[in-house]
Amino acid sequence: MDACSDPSIQEVVVMAGAQLGKTEAILNIIGYHIHHDPSPILVLQPTLDMAQAFSKDRIASGLLRSTPSLRDKVKDPRARDSGNTTLHKVFPGGALTIVGANSPSGLASRPVRILLADEVDRYPTSAGTEGDPIQLARKRTATFWNRKIVMVSTPTHAGASRIEEAFNKSDQRHFYVPCKHCEHEQTMEWRNVQWKDSDPDTAAYMCDECGTLWTDSDRRWAIRNGRWIGKTAFNGVAGFSISGLYSPWTPLSDGVREFYAVKKSPEQLRVWTNTYLGQPFQDEGEQVDDFMLAERRENMPYVPDEVVLLTAGVDVQDNRLEISIIGFGRDDESYVIDHVTLYGDPSTPQLWTNLDSNLNRQFETESGRQIAIRGACVDSGGHFTNSVYAYCKKNQGRRIFAIKGVGGEGKPMVGRPSKNNIAKCPLFPIGVDTAKDLVFARMKIQEPGPGYMHFSDVLNEEYFRQLTAEKVMTRFHKGFKKRVFEKIRPRNEALDCMVYALAAYGILGVDVNSFADRAEKQDEKPAEKPQKTAKNNFVPRTGRGFTNSWR
Repeated sequence: MDACSDPSIQEVVVMAGAQLGKTEAILNIIGYHIHHDPSPILVLQPTLDMAQAFSKDRIASGLLRSTPSLRDKVKDPRARDSGNTTLHKVFPGGALTIVGANSPSGLASRPVRILLADEVDRYPTSAGTEGDPIQLARKRTATFWNRKIVMVSTPTHAGASRIEEAFNKSDQRHFYVPCKHCEHEQTMEWRNVQWKDSDPDTAAYMCDECGTLWTDSDRRWAIRNGRWIGKTAFNGVAGFSISGLYSPWTPLSDGVREFYAVKKSPEQLRVWTNTYLGQPFQDEGEQVDDFMLAERRENMPYVPDEVVLLTAGVDVQDNRLEISIIGFGRDDESYVIDHVTLYGDPSTPQLWTNLDSNLNRQFETESGRQIAIRGACVDSGGHFTNSVYAYCKKNQGRRIFAIKGVGGEGKPMVGRPSKNNIAKCPLFPIGVDTAKDLVFARMKIQEPGPGYMHFSDVLNEEYFRQLTAEKVMTRFHKGFKKRVFEKIRPRNEALDCMVYALAAYGILGVDVNSFADRAEKQDEKPAEKPQKTAKNNFVPRTGRGFTNSWR
């Protein structure tokens, strides 16, 4: 906030963890300029929906209503001449406009002096077809010599993070805190957090210089007496980086507890690194070794008792269908039960009849429990789209879904279905990059437990080559870094089938832990002896209508 009030600084970049005051600082900047330095202000949120929520929850209900000095500056939106709408608020000498980065119309033809870009790593690559939303918004400030551009965000992937790139072009300020015991100034790093015997409540911070363990009280004292120091010479851009270790509201024990909860799950560890440490996540290699996966195969003559749900993913090729059957257990521990190839012409009914036979298979667990495939996804993005639509529409009651892959970062794994196709068949968009990130992260888990993937010994080496047939690369797209999955082998059907089976699991929306609890209770319950009953044991009750009173 001091940097935003400094005339020598035109641009401010904040790369920080979650819940560290980034949005509150933006609200204070808005309030300052409404009250003391009226200017046209543009707030950029990742989406239009988030812009509306920010306006209603943080601006109208929070900032304007709770600040006495601002209440009379912006008129009540119910007044006829207020000039006050959800996304555009007029005040004496200026106006506040709130837009979504996915809305090109909100970024056009509007000169602004103050640009506040929130959560920039969640922005789309392009606002419609207009180009990069930050560059579009930045052009709106061109006519102001005293413009101010503020970019804040938690980071995402290393090498493809907007806020990381912007921070690296700044003077890279970090917050140095003094040790209460030796007065040595240092930045707080996760490696210096110490605890005993896996007990988060014993967490303490160790001084880099003297090795003294700080209590949370010592840590808060150090934060109150800290200062920002730039890593490079000031170049007009002030950059700030800070983690949850500096939070006065969160004790270190909470950070350690969160770390223990996510450390075995790469996808959750990535989120924790971004939101708690405030750092971009650096993958330990973006390619998985197929030989190492193949060595993990297990003997599965029956479906393991831990499996409580089966789904299938179906990939459609020109001369065959590829099917993977995946089981899910508690905490998303998964089991690849089988992978089947059905040869034939997808334009003929015979092949789809064969698919029916495979999806109708009954499986038996080790304890004798019968289990069936609860849902399946069939890819419609190939050459036989109409055949897929026809099959899935006929079988939608059996939870067999038509899907279409959608590339790009940040897409939800399962989107909202539409019927905008010739067959009026529900079609689910699948964020394939999101799903592949999840698959690759889980393949790297080495110990059985949450997220771990088990493989049956019926799977051959070719299956594992196909499952690991892609790797993540960083490419430049329209001048911006972008993470993309590229094929390193010609065939990747096993990976696609895995993605589709995960999508089916997502569409079903099952609480797999609740399923596991019920399955365990069912296994523990002693079997009841069947009672002998007469064949036609209906006895009508007297005093009521005969047809409505069968026992």
